[in-house]
Amino acid sequence: MGVPHFTLLCFILLHSWKIAAYNDEDWKKATATFTKDTDEGSLVTEGACGYGDIHKASYGKHSAGLSSILFNRGSACGACYEIRCVDHILWCVMGSPSIVVTATDFCAPNYGLSVDYGGWCNFPREHFEMSHAAFAQIAKSKADIVPVQYRRVKCQRSGGLKYTMSGNAHFYQVLVTNVGLDGEVVAMKVKGSRTGWIPMARNWGQNWHCNVNLQRQPLSFEVTVSSGKTLTSYNVAPANWQFSQTFEGKQFSE
Repeated sequence: MGVPHFTLLCFILLHSWKIAAYNDEDWKKATATFTKDTDEGSLVTEGACGYGDIHKASYGKHSAGLSSILFNRGSACGACYEIRCVDHILWCVMGSPSIVVTATDFCAPNYGLSVDYGGWCNFPREHFEMSHAAFAQIAKSKADIVPVQYRRVKCQRSGGLKYTMSGNAHFYQVLVTNVGLDGEVVAMKVKGSRTGWIPMARNWGQNWHCNVNLQRQPLSFEVTVSSGKTLTSYNVAPANWQFSQTFEGKQFSE
């Protein structure tokens, strides 16, 4: 075996080990399609998770919309899935390589069509509507719909959790992005310098809100993910924070 081939083999083995090391579940069956990308190689829309421009939200071009049963009313937003095309010699990329995507949107059902012809996101079907950039890593772009296997994996993120402020004096909302490990936020609290810890409610996607005036005081955040781990970041936003600003806190670690 020549040196180039040996180097390639080592890279493949290392990549496979890295994903497996964060594996949470066994492979499950689903289907996948892709949606038209922008010039940036991924969807850049508001989406049902509220991330807006997913490049700015740190999710890049490897994203997917989830069918109803997977989306679970937005609680799956931010979760990471490893997906591979299987059982289709014509459309699957040779060797069935896998790709890790982040759940950033909802694939809406179409009950006017059957689950086998157009109604791919109808309940209770498990389906991923992938960005074209991600889909092209596992299947040929000429494919309409392909059978896949998927499993939840830990999310690998660079930097800390990001908190983007919005609202007004009587309605305070925070969008949480770049969440590592589980990816899914299931509970959140905020604390001002003049308040105790205030529980926040999920508004939609990963937007969390409370009806408290928190202006003109530094803010701390407590975030809990689906595994039960909780991360507290103190004084993330300074006292002079403004709506539409984004601040970075700590990141989850093993």
